Amino acid sequence: MSFKIDRGLFKYDFIDHHAVLCVPVDADVKEIRKRYLQIARRLHPDSSFTESAAQKHLGNELLAKLVNPAYEKLAGDRTRTEYILILSQIGKRLVQESTSVTLNTDLAKQLVEAANVDHFYKSAIAKLAQTQYDSLEQVLQVIAQVSELNLVYLMRSAGKSSAASSPPAQPKVQSSPPQANTPIAPAPASAKEGLIVEQYVRRAQSLIDKNQFAQAKVELQEALKLEPKNSRCHSLIAMVYLKQNQLKMAKIHFDNALKLDPNDETALQWKPKIDRALGQQTSDQKVTSSPNNGDKQPDKSGSGGLFGGLFGGKKK
Repeated sequence: MSFKIDRGLFKYDFIDHHAVLCVPVDADVKEIRKRYLQIARRLHPDSSFTESAAQKHLGNELLAKLVNPAYEKLAGDRTRTEYILILSQIGKRLVQESTSVTLNTDLAKQLVEAANVDHFYKSAIAKLAQTQYDSLEQVLQVIAQVSELNLVYLMRSAGKSSAASSPPAQPKVQSSPPQANTPIAPAPASAKEGLIVEQYVRRAQSLIDKNQFAQAKVELQEALKLEPKNSRCHSLIAMVYLKQNQLKMAKIHFDNALKLDPNDETALQWKPKIDRALGQQTSDQKVTSSPNNGDKQPDKSGSGGLFGGLFGGKKK
């Protein structure tokens, strides 16, 4: 059995684990665990609330495919931190594309206009949590409603942090909720692509940390196909080329990174070193081709040559 939700953050090819558990996006581990245990007791096949075999099966499916994965993602420090970072990026992107965001629920529309955003948002989440899993057949609709609240909250939070003097972003609202068979407009391509790029970058960074540079390069090349002007991607792939001793390619991508972001710290640190190394390489090649140098060859060793020198190898 598959559970498809196409509203709120789910519209952007993103699994809203906070909505599944019905906790605020800034909930701490203690709050997340408490809520998870409440839901798990409700959905367990031995629960007295489930009367029929069909409901027991549905409850077990919800627990296994939605609730448990949500808890696993949000309970771990590393996975939660990574997940919150992605949420923040989504909020920033949606602020830029606020006119393309469509809301379907009254609570989400009210949150757009609410003066006290935090109070309204957390009160609404707490109220929905009280009955979220009472009717198992309605659970997906409630999750979608919570996810719309999360979407608006992220947009308004991102809007405040990026431009305190500007009014908060105003997503479009529908005058009436759509019927069950009404198709929902697809998510903006750029928002979807941005999320995909973030996933490529995270995988690439993990592969770089494991010294798996060939695989990391593939991930970053795919990311650059979607966002060719992403300075971070250029800077990371430049480091991959540098680790592979492909200095000219590293220079090209560090140059691109600095054109897009003159303050890119990695590019600022490594580009001058690569420029010097390439200059030395050219000088060595000239010396090698000279008729008076005998059999002298440029040093290409990984530990003492150009590449080794860049990464702290033996200085000559």
